[in-house]
This record gives sequence, structure tokens and C-alpha cells, in this order.
Amino acid sequence: MLIFLYACGSWTLNADIERKIRAMEMRCYRRLLGISYKDHITNEEVSRRTENAIGPHVDLLTIIRQRKLKWYGHTTRSSGLAKTIMQGTVNGGRRRERQKKRWDDNIREWTGLELRNTLRKAEDREEWRAVVGRSSAAPRRIPNLRDR
Repeated sequence: MLIFLYACGSWTLNADIERKIRAMEMRCYRRLLGISYKDHITNEEVSRRTENAIGPHVDLLTIIRQRKLKWYGHTTRSSGLAKTIMQGTVNGGRRRERQKKRWDDNIREWTGLELRNTLRKAEDREEWRAVVGRSSAAPRRIPNLRDR
């Protein structure tokens, strides 16, 4: 899974990508445990068995969020090209159709702060670590209609 996380700090996560990440993680767990889809074992049971086998672990989405938020804080405190690109704007506007999610939209969504406030908080390393700890936890899965 380490290869999977390469450059994950640069990804823009939307609902579709998050769903695919969860599915890939479950496929890996099923393969490690030798569980086939034909066995009709739920994902919750696979997660329980994984936790029994390796102990408490952090899911991939949480790791991705932590890495992205940490990278954001790191580049905000620096004075290099990455900071200029991350905070810079391009002349012109966005398209007229439905707007696609941007990289910084994830930061705003996860922290619950406006971008100017995240910039201020990221300057203080200890305060930013606290924000990352609070913000990186993956939200609980929304139950499907068939789960009810």
C-alpha cells in the first residue's frame, strides 16, 4: 500500500475517488485474508477480521488526509516555488458548468476553516498539528438504502 500513497498529497479527493480508495483497500484486505467475494462476507466483517489479525490500524483515507494537510502546512511555512504555486492564482475565471472540486477545497472542507485562517494557523507548527489531528479522521460511511 506504500506505493499507492506515493504523491497522495497532490490529489484532489472527491466522493468518487474516495469510494474507489475504500474499494481498493477492501480488495487488499480480502486478498490478504484469503477471502473471496463468492464467500459473501460483508466489508464490516472483513474489517473486523483485519483488526483481529493486525490490531488497530488507520484506513487509507485518513492517511491521505493527514499527508495532504501536513504537506499544506509544510509548504505554507516555506518560501519556495511550491508555496507560490499553491497560493497563486491564474488570470481568468472558472467555467460556467458545474465546478470541479479543487485541491484547496479539500483543505477547507476537512478543516472547516477559510483559506486565510488555515494560512495563519499553518504558520504555527504546533497549532497546525492540532488542526491536522482533528481534521484528518475519515467520516463515517453513509449507510445505503439497503442497509436500513
